[in-house]
Amino acid sequence: MDKTQPHPLFKLATELGPLLVFFIANAKFHLFVATAAFMVAIVAAMAASYVVTRHVPLMALVTGVVVLVFGTLTLVLHDETFIKVKPTIIYGLFALVLGGGLLFGRSFIAILFDQVFNLTPKGWRILTVRWALFFLCMAVLNEVIWRTQTTDFWVGFKAFGVIPLTMAFAIIQMPLIKRFQLEPVSLEASDAAEGNVGNNSN
Repeated sequence: MDKTQPHPLFKLATELGPLLVFFIANAKFHLFVATAAFMVAIVAAMAASYVVTRHVPLMALVTGVVVLVFGTLTLVLHDETFIKVKPTIIYGLFALVLGGGLLFGRSFIAILFDQVFNLTPKGWRILTVRWALFFLCMAVLNEVIWRTQTTDFWVGFKAFGVIPLTMAFAIIQMPLIKRFQLEPVSLEASDAAEGNVGNNSN
């Protein structure tokens, strides 16, 4: 089944919306209410993505599953450590998948981000290494923040720091993508090539 490409604003809303719900619920109530609201918002975002595009991106799916598991542990055990360590688990998992894939000569960056880039093998390797290191750094940063700062500060960073950092890092990668981008074969060039093959065969 073909995937419908969502509007960039819709994609941003499904990514940022649950984080805003998490931040607002924590500000008005406390972390446990915010965790429950976050879980509901994550499920709603995935459902909306599927309804609109008939597809749920792999990154969103993995994130959603981890949120539900660690959110449930947080509420059942009434221990906020689980929801705070959740980003570390997600970032560490992404870094492990990307880094491990490279060891076997595979680049999973396009699958992870649900995007298709037409890059050279060298471009794929460099891009994958950069994102693996980025996720590793984000895992370490999350650990440092939740262990040394207040809960409110951590929630604020999660809501308003993670996405800007990720977007900024993605923008920084654009020169790399352009440098190693493989130009698609145009329809005219393809027709000309087929014509040449036909002429040579006569």
